[in-house]
This record gives sequence, structure tokens and C-alpha cells, in this order.
Amino acid sequence: MSNISLFQRKYQELKNCLIKIQALEAAASVLNWDQTTYMPTGGTYARGRQIATLKEFAHEELTDQSIGQLLEDLRPYEQSLPYGSTEASLIRVTRRDYERATRVPPKFMAKFCQHQAVSYEAWVKAKSLKDFSIVRPYLEKTLELSRELASFFPYKHIADPLIDLVDEGMTVSILRPLFSKLRQKLRPIVEAITSVPSIDDSCLHQYYPKEQQLQFGCNVIERIGFDFQRGRIDVTPHPFTSSFSIGDVRITTRVYEDNLTESLFSTIHEGGHALYEQGIGLELEGTLLAGGTSSGIHESQSRLWENIVGRSRGFWECFYPQLQGIFLKQLSSVPVSQFYQAINKVVKSPIRTDADEVTYNLHIMIRFDLELAMLEGKLAVKDLPEAWNERYKRDLGIVPANDSQGVMQDVHWYGEMIGGMFQGYTLGNLIAAQIYQGAVKHNPEITVAIEQGNFTLLHKWLKQNIHEHGRKYTANELINRVTGKPLSIDPFIDYIQDKYSNMYDLKGPIPA
Repeated sequence: MSNISLFQRKYQELKNCLIKIQALEAAASVLNWDQTTYMPTGGTYARGRQIATLKEFAHEELTDQSIGQLLEDLRPYEQSLPYGSTEASLIRVTRRDYERATRVPPKFMAKFCQHQAVSYEAWVKAKSLKDFSIVRPYLEKTLELSRELASFFPYKHIADPLIDLVDEGMTVSILRPLFSKLRQKLRPIVEAITSVPSIDDSCLHQYYPKEQQLQFGCNVIERIGFDFQRGRIDVTPHPFTSSFSIGDVRITTRVYEDNLTESLFSTIHEGGHALYEQGIGLELEGTLLAGGTSSGIHESQSRLWENIVGRSRGFWECFYPQLQGIFLKQLSSVPVSQFYQAINKVVKSPIRTDADEVTYNLHIMIRFDLELAMLEGKLAVKDLPEAWNERYKRDLGIVPANDSQGVMQDVHWYGEMIGGMFQGYTLGNLIAAQIYQGAVKHNPEITVAIEQGNFTLLHKWLKQNIHEHGRKYTANELINRVTGKPLSIDPFIDYIQDKYSNMYDLKGPIPA
């Protein structure tokens, strides 16, 4: 047998192993999706055990020595292939995942997964009752387990391994100065905008029936490219996207009948995630390459569609007549110009998911700093609500009315881990602006097409340049490939200054 034939046989053997692992991971994801959508709360502890068992099996399969041997045997084959080929990429990414996974005991992963399931249900109850004390012991255990997870890896900062799990290559030493520079640019912009008369957004806070909101949201995401033959939408307390395969990508949203924008932009946001997952090359199906390359890149796709496109004037020139037709009583006397301003109102608010584009990243940086303080042992969980409120008062001049609107508003610490949970959102905002700038530079007709209700040009460009590659390239590699430049805050700041100086009729450019 020739060396090429031997390599191809071993490569197929590796691929078969990975397909089995991905099947276990997908099964666990289905159970998790069911828990957050339809499962009765009485099934919480059993569901935690079920998910933990599948996760443990998947972890054991990935860390089996036979995988390590196949990766070693395939090293010459990988080096003989182009870097971006499917075969070389699969071997490279699998090796990276294998080396990470072998550091973490399977029993620990099972224990952590089971805790996450019960912690999530405790959070749902605590949030509904506005009582942090209910979830506090679960969060203290999450912090303990997050620190233990980090301890399995070498690090300069305890958060580095946790960040690297979702945003490979990012570290505290990179993110702290990046966020500091961004904060310095954003705060004067926020102050300049909030010092002038506020925009009236009362048109958004009327009675909007749930089913009509959901139907309009479905119409929007289908128009921009979401394939309902390969996906569905459901309602949940905190919106998220789950991908079980390229042919089964599910999104969730939440609806408030006195707030039109909550469901609408949550749906577009999650639809952006789903477009990424549905756009992955079919040849990657069932392998470790069939997923988003990083939290930041994934968020760039959701934030690009939600904000840069979904809150643009051109987008609503297309969709507003349809929205008015559905909600004639509420919007018949509201012109598109007024609606456009309302959905882009800048205000210092306590809720991250309701935050406008200008203040949003300040919310993320508060969470990032609190995460680091907890992991460093400088902030105890019992003191977290007070620390949260102090930061909001200092950075945004407001104090949440209660802990449900404060420290318990996000699910991430309660259903996942502490560390690496929030930086991806701000990275996503920065990357989205840079990628969109690159897309329009490549094809200036994209903006005109959006105004005409044609989203195919942008969707196709994103699919070809981002989506279809799956995990072949790291975030840094992908940004450089697409834009020819490393990550920068400049496109985002330019976008914010241009859009909001015009909207708020400020004299001259907004200071940054």
C-alpha cells in the first residue's frame, strides 16, 4: 500500500471517530435545547445527569489514545497538503481540540455539565422571584469549577484558558488594553449623545400581540436567508441558537407585548448566528470543522445582521410598510424616519440585551472586569450584586431596580461558566464593522441592494468568505483573509460616529 493510500485510510478512520463524537455532542445539545424550551422543570436533575453522561462519553472518545496516535501518524500527510484544505484543517483543528481535551478529566466534565443544568433552573427561579440568594450557592460552585477548569492548563492569567476555549488566541493581556482603548473612545461619544434631547421611542412601547411579532420576525429572517427547511424558532427566557447539524439549526427568541424591539432584534440576532451555521460547507458535516471558529466571529455575524443591517435606514425602507400593515393601529401615524430614530435611540439603560449600539460595549466591559475579579479572588460571589450596581452607577450613571435587572439578567454565568463568557460580544461588534466595511469595499452594490430589499449579495459574500469555512481558520486568520488587516476598533468607531452624529444632528463629528 502506498503512503498516500495509507494516509487516506487513516484520515478516514479519524473522520469516522469524529463523526461519532459529534453525534454524542449533538445529542447533548438537543437535550439542552429541550430543557430551555419545553421540558418541565421537574426533569432538571435527570436532564443534568443525561447531558453529563453524553458529554462524558464524548470527552472520553475525543481523548482516547487512538485519536492521539492517528493525529501523530497523519502529521506528514497534513504537512504535505495546502493549509486551507479540508483534510489539513481537520487534522490541525482536531489536534488542537485533542490537546486541550486531554488536559481535562472526563469525570470533571460530567460533574461540570450536571451542575450547569441544575444551576440554569435555579437561575430561572431566582430571576423570576428577584432573589439572588436562591442562585448564589450555585454561582459559588460555578466559580469553583471554573477556576478548577482553568487549573488544568498553563496560564499567565487564570482567565486565559477559559477565554481561549471560545476565542482562541485572545488573552487578558490583549483584551484589557483593547477594551481600555475602546472605553476611552466610547465614553465621550455616549456623553455627547445623551447630553442632547432624547429621541421619543414611545411608538415601540404599545401593545403588540405576541403571535404577530413572532410571525413578522420569521418573515424577516427568512427574507435575509434563514432556511426554515433546516431550522425552526421557539420561545425561551434567554434567546440562543443551537446547531445539531448543518441541516438542523434552531433559534429561540423572547417576546414582550409592550416592547416591539425585544423579539424583533433578538430574532434577527439569532438569525445571524443561524445563517453562519447553515452556511457551513456540506463537506464539513459531522466533523469538528462544522461550527463557528470563535465566539467573536460568531457574534460578528449576529451583530452585523442585527445592527449594521437590521437597524439601518435602508433595511426599514424595505420592511417598514409590511410592519405597518401588521400593526396598523400602532404605527399608521408613525413615519419610517421616526421609527428609524426610535429603534436607534441611545440611552443609558441597565439591560445589556436592550442596549443600543453606542452603550452596548460598556455593558460587556463591566461584565468582563467582574469576571476577572471573581476569578482572581478579588471579588466574592456574595458581594457581586453590590459590585455590579457600583460599576453601573460609575460607568453608566444608573443603578438597576433589582438583581433580576442587574446581576441576574444574563444566563451565561448561571448556565455555563465564569470566564470567557462576554468578551466575544464586544469582539463581535468590532469584527462586524470591519467585515462589513470589507464586504462593501469588495462590492459597493451591497448597500443599494439592501435598500431594495435584496439581501442575497451580502449573504452570499458572507457565506463564501466566512460561513463555508467553518473552523478551518482561526478568528485572526479569517479577519486578515477577509479584510487584509488585523482586528481594529477604528471601523466600529467610524461607523458609530458617522451614523449617530447625523441621527442626533450634532454639530461637527462626535468627540472620541
